[in-house]
Amino acid sequence: MREPHDRRSSEHSGHVRAVLLDFYGTVVAEDDAIVADIYRQVLDQCTDPREVSATQVGSYRWRAFREEMAADGAAFRCQRDIAVSSLARTVRRFGSAADPEALCASQFAFWREPDLFPDARAFLELIDVPVCVVSNIDRADVLAAIAYHGLPLAHVVTSEDVGRYKPHPAMFEAALDLLGLPVGAVLHIGDSLSADILGAHTLGIPSVWVNRSGKPRPDPLHAITEVDTLAAALPLVPHRR
Repeated sequence: MREPHDRRSSEHSGHVRAVLLDFYGTVVAEDDAIVADIYRQVLDQCTDPREVSATQVGSYRWRAFREEMAADGAAFRCQRDIAVSSLARTVRRFGSAADPEALCASQFAFWREPDLFPDARAFLELIDVPVCVVSNIDRADVLAAIAYHGLPLAHVVTSEDVGRYKPHPAMFEAALDLLGLPVGAVLHIGDSLSADILGAHTLGIPSVWVNRSGKPRPDPLHAITEVDTLAAALPLVPHRR
């Protein structure tokens, strides 16, 4: 387990009155294996004679997904809708006969019953300040996942509530409003450098990067520290011993 490396980490814990917490990839596992299987099924049903790899399928779908997530305001669409439409674009692009809605069913089921990281429950049970989940996944799916694992998480803000996706500042502002706290009173913890760490940094919220997979550390890292488990972040916040 890596120890927090920045001296500001030990100083910050006394000022934390609440934690903003990413959910998928931080508390529960991402859907990477499910998505990889979806891409294999797209390839299996390709009628296009050209040589295509799962990497190409995944890259195209991810670009389409990100493009559709960028729309906000009146053009905002929920994550489930974008998942299907971006996959439909991908299926057409590669000449596959796959059914996007049928393929996404396994992904949606995982969102509601994801695998819980072994260290997450202890972290949530020991933390001694309010915790607000800040997630891009649709509200019903996040609430279902919380209920499925019986997690002590009463405060939830999703993109569906706000009409924006992280890293948009509105997501973090909505969480602050829900908690009734200023920027300097919270710590954000998440696994995504772009959605969580950069998003929090843009608003001036200190953050902790949960790097479970050992990704290369960027320079600069816009976080007060890097940890490899959620449990390793516990010393940074008020908690019961």
